[in-house]
Amino acid sequence: MMQRLPEYLKRPIIDTEKTKKVRHILKNKCLNTVCEGARCPNKNECYSKNTATFLIMGNVCTRNCRYCNIRTEKPAPLNNDEPLHIAEAVKDLGLNYVVITSVTRDDLPDGGAEHFANCIYKIREFNQDIKIEILTPDFRGNNGALDTIIKTRPDVFNHNIETVESLFKTARPQGNYRKSLGILEYIKDHSDIVTKSGLMVGLGEKPNEIEKTLRDLKNAKVDIITIGQYIRPSKEHLPVSKYYTLDEFEELKKLAKQIGFMNYQIGPLVRSSYKAVISWEKTIC
Repeated sequence: MMQRLPEYLKRPIIDTEKTKKVRHILKNKCLNTVCEGARCPNKNECYSKNTATFLIMGNVCTRNCRYCNIRTEKPAPLNNDEPLHIAEAVKDLGLNYVVITSVTRDDLPDGGAEHFANCIYKIREFNQDIKIEILTPDFRGNNGALDTIIKTRPDVFNHNIETVESLFKTARPQGNYRKSLGILEYIKDHSDIVTKSGLMVGLGEKPNEIEKTLRDLKNAKVDIITIGQYIRPSKEHLPVSKYYTLDEFEELKKLAKQIGFMNYQIGPLVRSSYKAVISWEKTIC
């Protein structure tokens, strides 16, 4: 049986001219967003501010993470027009800050790194001053793929750790905790790009495991962290072990600050790109 959501995790459905405009542009350009694909609870808030997190390389994934609402199927070939369509949508929406993420494409030799790069280059052809954040898969730990990303110089490189090490085999069976930490550290060791990572709580982690994960991320030189409540997408996904209270999220903020993170977004409905531009601005100031 699905647990009932606490009231503080519920968001009303609000539709305005701005949210309609965003959906129209996305549909017109045949683009996907993680807002829709992952059923993000903040999508209406973000749409109302003319922002969206673009999901590239299709809307199906080669992995089967047991918390994620994106389907696992054999993906279609890459759409070579997608970088142009993304750039046009960013221009039409009048964005100054854009977030690009993707499904995992283990079927591609570089995991899709070059496609990420093409999207970044094309966006900047339209607007040299735009700030770009990317949220990437692990590229199977391919340093060559990471070098391709580094050359494009995104303003923020985000790779989510997602959960504590002990839960990886259950929640992320095709992922690797140490590999994910290594990716974040590699980016920092080979560039001055702002790095970011995030995790969900409520999957069965213990308090000391959350602390250990945050310390591991700090040791990997991560600049920004996000922590939010796991919400079960369907009965087919991992059950929620616990709904954290608002007071417990306040304690997580204190822990993050104590460990040395000066920049974080932590709360029940926080997701990877929530208030992304604010986090970036605080980091560079």
